[in-house]
Amino acid sequence: VQLQASGGGLVQPGGSLRLSCAASVSVSIFRINDMGWYRQAPGKQREMVARINNGGSTNYANSVKGRFTISKDYAKTTVFLQMNNLSPEDTAVYYCNGYGTWGQGTLVTVSS
Repeated sequence: VQLQASGGGLVQPGGSLRLSCAASVSVSIFRINDMGWYRQAPGKQREMVARINNGGSTNYANSVKGRFTISKDYAKTTVFLQMNNLSPEDTAVYYCNGYGTWGQGTLVTVSS
């Protein structure tokens, strides 16, 4: 399984980005597996940001609740992370996770 993450970039504080993670699996496999987004800031450990299970239930890190939304597009076997009201503390490399593997990471930089 390969996870291809994209969508990172430079954004000003208060701005938005949407990350995508395309999974190289069939729709039927995609439907029954949990997926998540994690991030790792410089000098810090990797942390969970958001996860979505096979039933569509979600959970979020406290630091992103109300600002980030994780979702799935089953037809595209892609998981998204919509990030709103970004702050410099959100600067990190973001990784998608699922099927026992990690995507390559996409850098999000929040700076004025």
